[in-house]
Amino acid sequence: MTTTSRPSSDKSPHGSDLTGCEVIVAVTGGIAAYKTCDVVSRLVQRGAGVTVAMTRSARKFVGPATFQALSGRHVLTSLWRPNDPTDVQHIAATNEADLFLVAPATANILAKFATGIADDIVTTLFTSVSSTVLLVPSMNDRMWNHPIVQRNLATLKEIGCQTVGPDDGWLACRSVGAGRMAQPQEITERAVKLLTAARAERSG
Repeated sequence: MTTTSRPSSDKSPHGSDLTGCEVIVAVTGGIAAYKTCDVVSRLVQRGAGVTVAMTRSARKFVGPATFQALSGRHVLTSLWRPNDPTDVQHIAATNEADLFLVAPATANILAKFATGIADDIVTTLFTSVSSTVLLVPSMNDRMWNHPIVQRNLATLKEIGCQTVGPDDGWLACRSVGAGRMAQPQEITERAVKLLTAARAERSG
């Protein structure tokens, strides 16, 4: 496993409360991916270093160029196009992470995480990360309430994953119910709390 240093080119506004914190934001294939753009922007503005990883399905909703512009960093999209040629599986990206944030966390990605499948960049990063994982579920209400989805979520909570949301509200399927992704401000606030705790533990 290779090691990486935090990029010296990342500069934060004076007084940013997340300076020195590193976040991997994993984006999966849900319509709510557009909200994740706001989350990334908020974290960067508060001083965090943010590296975005995207599944193939996620790129159907938001392009990597958007997240690259918001984060100021290369976006991880494939196991076969390494940013660091000495680390073909991008495992090095997790070495410095203080938080692994998955938004949106679809039913599909929850199932893969819960069963240990590592067949793309996001699932491979998940199986190698040692930091806190924050899942932000987003899906149809019937999917959210399905026993298999709830079982997978329970499995992930048992191994220490944190969650925020989902909310009740208007869904992309034109129905109203549970499954709507939490709002960017709420996600960011939860991430800040987890990052602050991680920094305190690291410095203590």
